[in-house]
Amino acid sequence: MSDRVVRAAAVQIAPDLAGRSGTVERVLNAIADAAEKGAELIVFPETFVPYYPYFSFILPPMLQGPEHLRLYQEAVIVPSPETQAVADAARKRGVVVVLGVNERDNGSLFNTQLIFDADGTLALKRRKITPTYHERMIWGQGDGAGIKVVDTKVGRVGALACWEHYNPLARYALMSQHEEIHVGHFPGSLVGPIFGEQIEVTMRHHALEAGAFVVNATGWLTEDQIASISDDPKLQKGLRDGCMTCIISPDGRHVVPPLTEGEGILIADLDMKLVTKRKRMMDSVGHYARPELLHLVHDARPAQPVHRIEDPQDLTARVETEAEDV
Repeated sequence: MSDRVVRAAAVQIAPDLAGRSGTVERVLNAIADAAEKGAELIVFPETFVPYYPYFSFILPPMLQGPEHLRLYQEAVIVPSPETQAVADAARKRGVVVVLGVNERDNGSLFNTQLIFDADGTLALKRRKITPTYHERMIWGQGDGAGIKVVDTKVGRVGALACWEHYNPLARYALMSQHEEIHVGHFPGSLVGPIFGEQIEVTMRHHALEAGAFVVNATGWLTEDQIASISDDPKLQKGLRDGCMTCIISPDGRHVVPPLTEGEGILIADLDMKLVTKRKRMMDSVGHYARPELLHLVHDARPAQPVHRIEDPQDLTARVETEAEDV
Protein backbone atom coordinates (compact mmCIF):
# COMPACT_ATOMS: atom_id res chain seq x y z
CA MET A 1 0.00 0.00 0.00
CA SER A 2 1.53 3.27 -1.16
CA ASP A 3 2.19 6.06 1.33
CA ARG A 4 2.52 8.61 -1.48
CA VAL A 5 0.53 11.83 -1.46
CA VAL A 6 0.15 13.52 -4.85
CA ARG A 7 -0.92 17.14 -5.13
CA ALA A 8 -3.17 17.51 -8.17
CA ALA A 9 -4.49 20.59 -9.98
CA ALA A 10 -7.52 20.77 -12.27
CA VAL A 11 -7.56 23.93 -14.38
CA GLN A 12 -10.76 25.66 -15.50
CA ILE A 13 -9.88 28.71 -17.59
CA ALA A 14 -10.98 30.25 -20.87
CA PRO A 15 -9.01 29.61 -24.07
CA ASP A 16 -7.94 32.37 -26.41
CA LEU A 17 -10.46 32.09 -29.22
CA ALA A 18 -8.16 34.15 -31.43
CA GLY A 19 -5.81 31.22 -31.84
CA ARG A 20 -3.21 28.74 -30.74
CA SER A 21 -0.44 31.00 -29.46
CA GLY A 22 -2.64 32.87 -27.01
CA THR A 23 -4.07 29.68 -25.52
CA VAL A 24 -0.62 28.10 -25.19
CA GLU A 25 0.49 31.18 -23.27
CA ARG A 26 -2.45 30.69 -20.89
CA VAL A 27 -1.48 27.05 -20.47
CA LEU A 28 2.10 27.96 -19.57
CA ASN A 29 0.92 30.61 -17.10
CA ALA A 30 -1.44 28.13 -15.45
CA ILE A 31 1.33 25.52 -15.18
CA ALA A 32 3.51 28.05 -13.40
CA ASP A 33 0.67 29.11 -11.12
CA ALA A 34 -0.31 25.56 -10.15
CA ALA A 35 3.30 24.48 -9.69
CA GLU A 36 3.90 27.37 -7.31
CA LYS A 37 1.02 25.98 -5.25
CA GLY A 38 2.83 22.66 -5.06
CA ALA A 39 0.92 20.79 -7.78
CA GLU A 40 2.64 17.69 -9.18
CA LEU A 41 -0.14 16.84 -11.67
CA ILE A 42 -1.84 19.56 -13.73
CA VAL A 43 -4.89 18.80 -15.89
CA PHE A 44 -6.40 21.01 -18.61
CA PRO A 45 -9.78 20.70 -20.43
CA GLU A 46 -10.73 18.87 -23.60
CA THR A 47 -9.14 20.18 -26.84
CA PHE A 48 -8.15 23.29 -24.92
CA VAL A 49 -5.52 24.28 -27.50
CA PRO A 50 -6.44 26.22 -29.50
CA TYR A 51 -10.07 25.91 -28.29
CA TYR A 52 -12.97 23.50 -28.31
CA PRO A 53 -14.95 23.80 -31.60
CA TYR A 54 -18.01 25.40 -29.98
CA PHE A 55 -19.12 26.63 -33.39
CA SER A 56 -19.91 23.06 -34.45
CA PHE A 57 -22.57 22.74 -31.75
CA ILE A 58 -24.66 25.68 -32.95
CA LEU A 59 -23.92 26.17 -36.67
CA PRO A 60 -25.48 24.08 -39.48
CA PRO A 61 -22.96 22.20 -41.66
CA MET A 62 -23.19 24.63 -44.58
CA LEU A 63 -22.03 27.51 -42.38
CA GLN A 64 -19.21 25.69 -40.58
CA GLY A 65 -16.66 25.79 -43.39
CA PRO A 66 -14.78 29.01 -42.52
CA GLU A 67 -14.53 28.19 -38.80
CA HIS A 68 -13.56 24.59 -39.49
CA LEU A 69 -10.77 25.75 -41.81
CA ARG A 70 -9.60 28.26 -39.21
CA LEU A 71 -9.42 25.42 -36.70
CA TYR A 72 -7.18 23.54 -39.15
CA GLN A 73 -4.88 26.57 -39.28
CA GLU A 74 -4.71 26.91 -35.51
CA ALA A 75 -4.60 23.19 -34.62
CA VAL A 76 -1.55 21.58 -33.01
CA ILE A 77 0.89 19.31 -34.80
CA VAL A 78 2.58 16.74 -32.55
CA PRO A 79 5.48 17.33 -32.12
CA SER A 80 5.73 21.08 -32.69
CA PRO A 81 7.09 24.22 -30.99
CA GLU A 82 3.82 24.38 -29.00
CA THR A 83 4.14 20.86 -27.60
CA GLN A 84 7.82 21.49 -26.91
CA ALA A 85 6.93 24.60 -24.91
CA VAL A 86 4.58 22.56 -22.72
CA ALA A 87 7.19 19.80 -22.38
CA ASP A 88 9.80 22.34 -21.33
CA ALA A 89 7.43 23.79 -18.72
CA ALA A 90 6.70 20.31 -17.35
CA ARG A 91 10.41 19.55 -17.09
CA LYS A 92 11.29 22.94 -15.58
CA ARG A 93 8.63 22.61 -12.89
CA GLY A 94 8.95 18.85 -12.44
CA VAL A 95 5.22 18.29 -12.99
CA VAL A 96 3.05 15.91 -15.00
CA VAL A 97 0.81 17.81 -17.45
CA VAL A 98 -2.27 16.41 -19.19
CA LEU A 99 -3.44 18.65 -22.02
CA GLY A 100 -6.25 18.35 -24.54
CA VAL A 101 -5.53 19.63 -28.06
CA ASN A 102 -7.02 19.72 -31.52
CA GLU A 103 -4.32 17.72 -33.30
CA ARG A 104 -3.75 18.15 -37.02
CA ASP A 105 -2.37 15.15 -38.86
CA ASN A 106 -2.08 16.22 -42.50
CA GLY A 107 -5.68 16.49 -43.76
CA SER A 108 -7.44 15.38 -40.58
CA LEU A 109 -8.14 16.76 -37.12
CA PHE A 110 -8.31 14.67 -33.96
CA ASN A 111 -9.42 15.20 -30.38
CA THR A 112 -6.13 14.34 -28.71
CA GLN A 113 -4.96 14.02 -25.12
CA LEU A 114 -1.27 14.52 -24.37
CA ILE A 115 0.39 13.31 -21.16
CA PHE A 116 3.76 14.92 -20.46
CA ASP A 117 5.80 13.31 -17.70
CA ALA A 118 7.71 15.40 -15.18
CA ASP A 119 10.93 15.06 -17.19
CA GLY A 120 9.25 16.62 -20.23
CA THR A 121 8.86 13.42 -22.23
CA LEU A 122 5.58 12.81 -24.03
CA ALA A 123 4.39 9.69 -22.21
CA LEU A 124 1.19 9.31 -24.23
CA LYS A 125 -0.57 10.76 -27.25
CA ARG A 126 -4.08 9.35 -27.57
CA ARG A 127 -7.05 10.24 -29.76
CA LYS A 128 -10.72 10.16 -28.78
CA ILE A 129 -12.06 6.93 -30.23
CA THR A 130 -15.54 8.21 -31.14
CA PRO A 131 -16.33 11.91 -31.52
CA THR A 132 -19.82 12.72 -30.25
CA TYR A 133 -22.78 14.01 -32.27
CA HIS A 134 -21.72 17.38 -33.82
CA GLU A 135 -18.04 16.55 -33.22
CA ARG A 136 -18.13 13.93 -35.97
CA MET A 137 -18.14 16.77 -38.49
CA ILE A 138 -14.83 17.99 -37.00
CA TRP A 139 -12.62 15.11 -35.88
CA GLY A 140 -11.51 11.71 -37.05
CA GLN A 141 -11.55 8.61 -34.88
CA GLY A 142 -8.80 7.30 -32.65
CA ASP A 143 -7.76 3.68 -32.18
CA GLY A 144 -7.20 1.11 -29.46
CA ALA A 145 -3.51 1.94 -29.15
CA GLY A 146 -4.42 5.07 -27.20
CA ILE A 147 -6.46 3.26 -24.57
CA LYS A 148 -3.40 2.96 -22.42
CA VAL A 149 -2.28 3.64 -18.86
CA VAL A 150 1.23 5.08 -18.50
CA ASP A 151 3.68 5.16 -15.62
CA THR A 152 4.53 8.73 -14.60
CA LYS A 153 6.18 10.48 -11.69
CA VAL A 154 2.79 10.70 -9.93
CA GLY A 155 1.76 7.10 -10.60
CA ARG A 156 -0.18 5.14 -13.21
CA VAL A 157 -2.28 7.58 -15.21
CA GLY A 158 -5.04 6.88 -17.73
CA ALA A 159 -7.21 9.34 -19.65
CA LEU A 160 -10.46 9.56 -21.58
CA ALA A 161 -12.21 12.52 -23.16
CA CYS A 162 -15.82 13.50 -22.54
CA TRP A 163 -18.38 10.91 -23.62
CA GLU A 164 -15.73 8.23 -24.05
CA HIS A 165 -16.64 7.69 -20.42
CA TYR A 166 -19.99 6.35 -21.64
CA ASN A 167 -18.15 3.52 -23.37
CA PRO A 168 -17.83 1.10 -20.43
CA LEU A 169 -15.44 -1.15 -22.33
CA ALA A 170 -12.99 1.72 -22.85
CA ARG A 171 -13.09 2.46 -19.16
CA TYR A 172 -12.68 -1.21 -18.33
CA ALA A 173 -9.63 -1.44 -20.60
CA LEU A 174 -8.00 1.29 -18.51
CA MET A 175 -9.07 -0.34 -15.25
CA SER A 176 -7.47 -3.58 -16.41
CA GLN A 177 -4.16 -1.71 -16.61
CA HIS A 178 -4.54 -0.68 -12.96
CA GLU A 179 -4.79 3.07 -13.30
CA GLU A 180 -4.28 4.92 -10.03
CA ILE A 181 -5.22 8.36 -11.32
CA HIS A 182 -7.78 8.80 -14.05
CA VAL A 183 -7.87 12.06 -16.01
CA GLY A 184 -11.12 13.26 -17.54
CA HIS A 185 -11.57 16.08 -20.05
CA PHE A 186 -14.80 17.83 -21.03
CA PRO A 187 -15.35 21.08 -22.96
CA GLY A 188 -17.44 22.95 -20.38
CA SER A 189 -19.61 25.97 -21.25
CA LEU A 190 -21.81 23.71 -23.32
CA VAL A 191 -25.36 22.30 -23.38
CA GLY A 192 -26.52 23.83 -20.07
CA PRO A 193 -26.68 22.91 -16.36
CA ILE A 194 -27.63 19.28 -17.01
CA PHE A 195 -24.24 18.67 -18.65
CA GLY A 196 -22.39 19.56 -15.45
CA GLU A 197 -24.69 17.27 -13.47
CA GLN A 198 -24.03 14.41 -15.86
CA ILE A 199 -20.27 14.97 -15.69
CA GLU A 200 -20.36 14.79 -11.90
CA VAL A 201 -22.26 11.49 -11.93
CA THR A 202 -19.90 10.07 -14.52
CA MET A 203 -16.70 11.07 -12.74
CA ARG A 204 -17.87 9.85 -9.35
CA HIS A 205 -19.00 6.54 -10.78
CA HIS A 206 -15.70 5.91 -12.56
CA ALA A 207 -13.77 6.65 -9.38
CA LEU A 208 -15.88 4.08 -7.51
CA GLU A 209 -15.70 1.45 -10.23
CA ALA A 210 -12.00 1.90 -10.98
CA GLY A 211 -10.92 2.36 -7.37
CA ALA A 212 -8.89 5.33 -8.57
CA PHE A 213 -8.66 9.07 -8.11
CA VAL A 214 -10.29 11.11 -10.86
CA VAL A 215 -9.04 14.56 -11.86
CA ASN A 216 -11.39 16.22 -14.32
CA ALA A 217 -11.11 19.61 -16.03
CA THR A 218 -13.76 21.48 -18.01
CA GLY A 219 -13.35 24.69 -19.97
CA TRP A 220 -14.98 28.08 -19.51
CA LEU A 221 -16.24 30.78 -21.86
CA THR A 222 -16.70 34.42 -20.88
CA GLU A 223 -19.84 36.30 -21.91
CA ASP A 224 -17.82 38.24 -24.49
CA GLN A 225 -16.55 34.98 -25.96
CA ILE A 226 -20.06 33.55 -26.13
CA ALA A 227 -21.23 36.67 -27.95
CA SER A 228 -18.34 36.33 -30.40
CA ILE A 229 -19.45 32.80 -31.31
CA SER A 230 -23.12 33.70 -31.80
CA ASP A 231 -25.27 36.81 -31.44
CA ASP A 232 -28.44 34.72 -31.19
CA PRO A 233 -29.67 34.62 -27.55
CA LYS A 234 -31.31 31.24 -28.12
CA LEU A 235 -28.08 29.68 -29.37
CA GLN A 236 -26.05 31.38 -26.64
CA LYS A 237 -27.96 29.32 -24.08
CA GLY A 238 -26.18 26.26 -25.46
CA LEU A 239 -22.80 27.85 -24.68
CA ARG A 240 -23.33 28.39 -20.95
CA ASP A 241 -23.01 26.24 -17.83
CA GLY A 242 -22.06 22.58 -18.21
CA CYS A 243 -18.91 23.00 -16.11
CA MET A 244 -17.75 20.44 -13.53
CA THR A 245 -14.06 20.72 -12.78
CA CYS A 246 -13.58 18.27 -9.94
CA ILE A 247 -11.25 15.95 -8.08
CA ILE A 248 -12.81 12.71 -6.84
CA SER A 249 -11.47 10.12 -4.40
CA PRO A 250 -11.68 6.34 -4.94
CA ASP A 251 -14.69 6.23 -2.62
CA GLY A 252 -16.59 8.51 -5.00
CA ARG A 253 -16.49 11.71 -2.96
CA HIS A 254 -15.26 15.16 -3.90
CA VAL A 255 -11.84 15.78 -2.35
CA VAL A 256 -12.50 19.52 -2.63
CA PRO A 257 -15.67 21.37 -3.70
CA PRO A 258 -16.02 21.35 -7.51
CA LEU A 259 -15.69 24.41 -9.71
CA THR A 260 -18.85 24.94 -11.75
CA GLU A 261 -18.48 28.50 -12.99
CA GLY A 262 -15.78 31.07 -13.60
CA GLU A 263 -12.05 30.57 -13.93
CA GLY A 264 -9.90 28.94 -11.30
CA ILE A 265 -7.62 26.08 -10.36
CA LEU A 266 -8.66 23.30 -7.99
CA ILE A 267 -5.86 21.97 -5.80
CA ALA A 268 -6.14 18.77 -3.78
CA ASP A 269 -3.87 16.23 -2.12
CA LEU A 270 -4.44 12.65 -3.24
CA ASP A 271 -3.66 10.10 -0.52
CA MET A 272 -2.75 7.10 -2.65
CA LYS A 273 -3.41 4.68 0.24
CA LEU A 274 -7.10 5.16 -0.56
CA VAL A 275 -6.62 3.34 -3.87
CA THR A 276 -5.71 0.09 -2.11
CA LYS A 277 -8.40 0.59 0.54
CA ARG A 278 -11.05 0.83 -2.17
CA LYS A 279 -9.72 -2.08 -4.21
CA ARG A 280 -9.62 -4.26 -1.09
CA MET A 281 -13.39 -4.04 -1.08
CA MET A 282 -14.01 -4.18 -4.85
CA ASP A 283 -11.39 -4.71 -7.53
CA SER A 284 -13.28 -4.69 -10.85
CA VAL A 285 -10.45 -6.37 -12.73
CA GLY A 286 -9.24 -8.61 -9.92
CA HIS A 287 -11.08 -10.48 -7.19
CA TYR A 288 -14.43 -8.96 -8.22
CA ALA A 289 -14.08 -9.98 -11.88
CA ARG A 290 -15.50 -13.14 -13.45
CA PRO A 291 -13.36 -13.53 -16.58
CA GLU A 292 -14.64 -17.07 -17.22
CA LEU A 293 -18.08 -15.50 -17.70
CA LEU A 294 -17.30 -12.02 -19.07
CA HIS A 295 -14.08 -10.66 -20.53
CA LEU A 296 -12.93 -7.87 -22.84
CA VAL A 297 -10.94 -8.21 -26.06
CA HIS A 298 -8.89 -5.04 -26.58
CA ASP A 299 -7.19 -4.58 -29.96
CA ALA A 300 -4.31 -2.30 -28.97
CA ARG A 301 -2.69 -2.16 -32.41
CA PRO A 302 -2.40 1.27 -34.06
CA ALA A 303 -4.85 1.62 -36.94
CA GLN A 304 -3.08 2.14 -40.27
CA PRO A 305 -4.84 2.93 -43.55
CA VAL A 306 -2.07 1.34 -45.61
CA HIS A 307 0.12 -1.73 -45.05
CA ARG A 308 2.90 -1.79 -47.62
CA ILE A 309 4.30 -5.18 -48.57
CA GLU A 310 7.70 -4.93 -50.28
CA ASP A 311 8.46 -8.66 -50.31
CA PRO A 312 5.95 -11.53 -50.80
CA GLN A 313 7.53 -13.26 -47.80
CA ASP A 314 6.58 -10.23 -45.71
CA LEU A 315 2.93 -10.84 -46.61
CA THR A 316 3.14 -14.45 -45.44
CA ALA A 317 4.79 -13.41 -42.19
CA ARG A 318 2.18 -10.72 -41.63
CA VAL A 319 -0.73 -13.13 -42.14
CA GLU A 320 0.84 -15.58 -39.67
CA THR A 321 1.40 -12.80 -37.12
CA GLU A 322 -2.16 -11.53 -37.39
CA ALA A 323 -3.49 -15.08 -37.04
CA GLU A 324 -1.46 -15.49 -33.84
CA ASP A 325 -2.80 -12.16 -32.52
CA VAL A 326 -6.37 -13.25 -33.14
